[in-house]
Amino acid sequence: MKLSALTLSLAMAGLSFTSMANSSVDQHTYANLNDVVSTHLHLDLDVDFADKQLEGFVEHTLSWQNRNARTLVLDTRDLEIDKVMYQGRDGQWHQAKFSLANRDDVKGAKLTITFKEQAKKARIYYNSLPVASGLQWLTPIQTASKTHPFMYSQSQAIHARSWIPVQDTPAMRVTYTARIHTPEDVRAVMSADNTGAFIKDGDYWFDMPQAIPPYLIAIGAGNLEYKEMSHQTAIFAEPQILDASVAEFNDTQAMIDKTNVMYGEYAWGRYDLLMLPPSFPFGGMENPRLSFITPTVVAGDKSLVNLIAHELAHSWSGNLVTNATWEDLWLNEGFTSYVENRIMEEVFGRERAVMEQALDTASLRAQLKTIAAPDTRLNLKLNGRDPDDAFSSVPYTKGQLFLIYLEEKFGRARFDVFVKQYFKTYSFKSLTTAEFVEYLNENLLQKHPGVVSLEKAKEWIFEPGLPTDAPTPTSDAFDKVDSLTQAWLKGEKALAELPTTNWTVHEWLHFINNLPRDLSIERMTALDKAFNLTQSTNAERAFAWYMLAVGNGYQAIYPALEKHLVSIGRRKLIVNLYKSLVKNGKRDWAYNVYQKARPGYHPLAQGTIDAIFAD
Repeated sequence: MKLSALTLSLAMAGLSFTSMANSSVDQHTYANLNDVVSTHLHLDLDVDFADKQLEGFVEHTLSWQNRNARTLVLDTRDLEIDKVMYQGRDGQWHQAKFSLANRDDVKGAKLTITFKEQAKKARIYYNSLPVASGLQWLTPIQTASKTHPFMYSQSQAIHARSWIPVQDTPAMRVTYTARIHTPEDVRAVMSADNTGAFIKDGDYWFDMPQAIPPYLIAIGAGNLEYKEMSHQTAIFAEPQILDASVAEFNDTQAMIDKTNVMYGEYAWGRYDLLMLPPSFPFGGMENPRLSFITPTVVAGDKSLVNLIAHELAHSWSGNLVTNATWEDLWLNEGFTSYVENRIMEEVFGRERAVMEQALDTASLRAQLKTIAAPDTRLNLKLNGRDPDDAFSSVPYTKGQLFLIYLEEKFGRARFDVFVKQYFKTYSFKSLTTAEFVEYLNENLLQKHPGVVSLEKAKEWIFEPGLPTDAPTPTSDAFDKVDSLTQAWLKGEKALAELPTTNWTVHEWLHFINNLPRDLSIERMTALDKAFNLTQSTNAERAFAWYMLAVGNGYQAIYPALEKHLVSIGRRKLIVNLYKSLVKNGKRDWAYNVYQKARPGYHPLAQGTIDAIFAD
């Protein structure tokens, strides 16, 4: 079929008519994509640490879909708009009229720009505010170096609009360039080609030539140094954590090489890591070319590097092939969790991969008991709620288990062919769950009839909970841990007899997570004395122990627990602790600690924990 000039131009920008159609079903954007699409952004911003704001302009290159349209609608949240200019057919810049609507608590404020003609480009002059949900500003004392301030973004799900006026939906894709101005002794980096950041001079240029959804536009600035791990990978980090991070993550190139073979060549050029301050609310964020990583996974023994595998896997599932709306989040996270585990198997062996499957499945089954049934469906219905509510174990681990189920039914060889072709077919595109179901039926279910029915696939995707025949990953190592645990609980073995010296962190987590929730104080004390669990330097193991201890009323943890809650902001490692403290009669203590910790938490973590104490 011959492509029209418009179709060809959209394809070159990484867009498609399929992704444009998806815009109508994204309830979380004001953007009028059926009229006009931004194909390229240019950012020119000053990083103002004193006023905690980004100030400058964003320039949109526009592709008009409706020849009668003269209006551009953008998403914003807590932005101050100074003026809007546009480039007309005469090549000159003219002032445009604009209006900023009242703020909606979820979607922010609709910015409507009206032109006298169909503009080629639109330039919005603006500044962010200190309350921007997608930015965190840290004073020098809140950083590892204690010498320079630090700023970083977190744009997923719809927080890009809090620092850029943009069509903030994963249904569209855009290339971007940027010029970022900082103090001379502060280095800026972005989810782009960072070669312009190698010389620290306060004036940085960036280019992202591949089209990405707006939530993957990212920026960081601070006392950052740079060290290569391989010809394709490097670390940006504060000096204090740089060498430890390189040692921890120097298997990243091996992960890339293995994934290239399984799922097709890595499409993004370099894959670097930015180590963020401990306040980062997530484990990692898959910003293309530069994943943002929490320092809580620098354990010294590579026990938590599956997080790197996860963010890398997003280079195929999420960044390359993207959910069209946040109700389709499982298409990003389910596939990524599956690919992550395959990477871990290839690099670190089948035994470790299965242990990680088993831990995640146990966590999912526990969380399913606490989530409303409608929210346990893969194809979630948000019904106007904040898309941050979509993030739970469901899209990640239930999505992964669905793909493991298909792999087991069809065989790995057949399923690998399907996944690789899926990534190729939807490369640089966005799709809905309905489109995925159609693709799955045509390219796997019907291609190999009599293996898995379409009805069974739909049960996984559209029904709550787990199907009765869902995979239940089991580990021989965990079976041995269970046997030893029972022997200790029955008094048949002493703690000194447990062969814990060679246990992996996965075995420790399984051990702690499966201890009785009503363990006596005497036994808690004995465990702590034997294994020094309260002072664990592994953040995941410490979290598991603190959760057990809070529920069991073990008081000895509280000085260490306060340090844990104040020193890190990763939501996975703090939110459930606050919930458990409130539930177990420690509300006042927890609130006092939170008041100390809150200034160092990211706005996303603050919002989540504020709600705990508001109840």
